[in-house]
Amino acid sequence: MAGEPADPGFVEIDDDDTTWRFERDFMTSNWTCLFGNGCKGILAEEAEALNQGCCSLGAHFGDGEPGQEEARQLSAYVPLLSPEQWQYHGIDTVYGDPERTHTRVVDGACVFLNRPGFAGGEGCALHIAAVEADESPTEWKPSVCWQLPLRVDWALTDESDPKSREIATVRRWSRADWGDHGKKMAWCCTERSDGGEAYTGDAEVIDSLADELSVLAGDAVYVELRRRLD
Repeated sequence: MAGEPADPGFVEIDDDDTTWRFERDFMTSNWTCLFGNGCKGILAEEAEALNQGCCSLGAHFGDGEPGQEEARQLSAYVPLLSPEQWQYHGIDTVYGDPERTHTRVVDGACVFLNRPGFAGGEGCALHIAAVEADESPTEWKPSVCWQLPLRVDWALTDESDPKSREIATVRRWSRADWGDHGKKMAWCCTERSDGGEAYTGDAEVIDSLADELSVLAGDAVYVELRRRLD
């Protein structure tokens, strides 16, 4: 919790053929998303006024068939967005390449990001539309978008045996997870070393990201995680 020494340990929960490992320190921290409330973005210079959050690069889908499935799912939701909800409504394509591996970047950020001053509201148009439809944004948005700041590392107990047990490690994103771009970022919200501005929330991550954690690992695993942390 806030003010306590960092604990590098993980809470491990077995669920069928998967062992889930949750970063204890982050789950019990008071990290909170600062979008629209002081977020400095992920550019080479702090850019709070742009209010882009982590949307400057667009959304990258997963590799292989899972990534293509996300792209197809996105295509199903795009027609549901209205001009009042989406600043770039009517644009010819929302994908950044013919292979549809990521969303298009327009005017320096994701095509779905409504910019400051847009009457329908700043932020992700998919998120806005999901909330207005009384549905979870996790259903509408690419997984990398709704999972941030959560990162999942998948591995096998025996890499040579595809039937071996899966290990899913859930932790906070780090600069390294952004690849070369991470080296250029002036600010990374999950870091504590540079002031830790994002660690100012009123609730612990286990509560504030309850929806995301439940979708990510399943309701049963989330309930057990809460029990362990309590």
